Amino acid sequence: MPRRGGSDHGSENQELVGTFETLRDEGEHFVHVKLWQKAIDSFTRAIEMNPEEKKCYVTRSKCWLQLGNAENALTDAEEALRQDKEYIPGLYQKAEAMYQLGDFETSLVFFHRGHKLRPELQEFRLGIQKAQEAINNSIGKPDSVKLTADGDLTYFYKQEEDEKAKAKKAKAKKTGGTYGKPGAKKETAKERQKPQASGDQKTIKQLLGELYGDKDFLEKLLSEDSLTSDNNPTNKDIREKIYDGLEYLHARADFWRQQKPMYARKRDKAKQRQSAKARNQDPTSYLLRCLEDIDDDQSKERYEESLQKAKKTLKTVENMNEDQLQNKAEILANIHSQIGNAYLELGKYNESLKHHEEDLKISKENDLEDARSRALDNLGRVHARKGNFDKAIEVWEEKLPMSKSPLESTWLYHEIGRCYLELQRYQDARDFGEKAIQAAKEAEDDGWQLHASVLVAQSEVKLGDLQSAAESFERSLDIAKKLNDGPAESAIKKAMEEVNSRIVQGVKEGDDKDDDDDKGSVKSDKDRKGATSQQASENGNENDQDDRRSNHSKEGQDKGKGKEEGEEEGQKS
Repeated sequence: MPRRGGSDHGSENQELVGTFETLRDEGEHFVHVKLWQKAIDSFTRAIEMNPEEKKCYVTRSKCWLQLGNAENALTDAEEALRQDKEYIPGLYQKAEAMYQLGDFETSLVFFHRGHKLRPELQEFRLGIQKAQEAINNSIGKPDSVKLTADGDLTYFYKQEEDEKAKAKKAKAKKTGGTYGKPGAKKETAKERQKPQASGDQKTIKQLLGELYGDKDFLEKLLSEDSLTSDNNPTNKDIREKIYDGLEYLHARADFWRQQKPMYARKRDKAKQRQSAKARNQDPTSYLLRCLEDIDDDQSKERYEESLQKAKKTLKTVENMNEDQLQNKAEILANIHSQIGNAYLELGKYNESLKHHEEDLKISKENDLEDARSRALDNLGRVHARKGNFDKAIEVWEEKLPMSKSPLESTWLYHEIGRCYLELQRYQDARDFGEKAIQAAKEAEDDGWQLHASVLVAQSEVKLGDLQSAAESFERSLDIAKKLNDGPAESAIKKAMEEVNSRIVQGVKEGDDKDDDDDKGSVKSDKDRKGATSQQASENGNENDQDDRRSNHSKEGQDKGKGKEEGEEEGQKS
């Protein structure tokens, strides 16, 4: 999903983690529903954001194998091993890719390497067994090999002739000459014959694939007169090498004919469809083949071609009546779904919505439960891709009761939570993250537990509950370590460092605030003391003035009293 601008509590690292995880989770969902090409597209975009995510390379490698592209599968597996040469899923995936390529010896080496590191894993033991069986089927078991006089014995014949010639010379020296039997001919060395393949050339070409070009080149080289006419040692050596190469290719063709690998089965399936078309021309079979061709084009990212075929098929079906096509509604819904998916990948979201809504409408009218679930799934993805997160939530919540497994519920809870996170409804995002964790535990899927736990942690960061976020990131880190997911560990550690830094910063700010409060309290006390002193001083001054006024009054009274006493004494005299 596209990310919106961060809030005051957001961070660049967490936004990038969220976007990357959204693409990775989308890829995991497509793997779950076996949409291999769409899964590859999602993982490719995720890898572009984080090229050091080795788990994405391994999962994309698995998808390539499902599509029969063992070369790309091997490339992704080797990239994962380049980052970590002992990465267990990478070792297993490279062994599988080499097996599909027919390099059973190298495949066996990597199965053994993985088994040595993790002997408790059954897949490596089974891999060793099947690779060994493949090698035995190609060249035979050691106890089945018997020495015969067939093949190229030129060297031995020549050695025998040299020994005979030496013996004759020695005998001639002793007897003085030799006598040859009339009509006797010198025995000549047997010339090695050109290896012949079993089966017709067309079958061999299908079995060898790209290697058929090598076979054709060797045979043309062997037919050149300059190589066959001159019997000098150099030409002999070249012919021997050509024979060796042809024998190797013929042995490979014989083995692949017995094993019937994935791509050979696909070719057989295609041939069966063609033969079925010739035998059976009823409308239902024809339309089903058309739908298969459209799906095949979309799996190979040929969206324009699939769109044109789907539109043409849609017109054909619309012109048919119920008598000609009994399951017309189901096929119509499927075609609208295919057209909607093609428009989605081409970036034409409005057209995509139109056809997915038609798919939903048909499925509701005809009570097609699976088609309805598919339509809701696709509608939610289109709304989320457009940034209409409210609508995506509404659609996916309608789909929730139709979930058929805990793993499907996990994906829905997680995606709804991500939409809430985009809408800055962080409490809802946290709640759905918790639901996703519980569903993932029920499904016993550690990978989805990791994604859901990170979603909860990011929501708690946005809510400002940093302590809970730190604890959620800690749980996520434990799961990432359990999964041996190095890139996820690195991303989570960075987020944890930032959260812990903010927690410490918040504590410091709280301490500084307390210090400011203490200083303010001291200052207030000083101010109060100053005011009290000033008031006391003012009160003292007032008291002094009162005392002075009282003294003056008393002195006046004493003077008046003395004057009166003097007058009384004068009168008495």
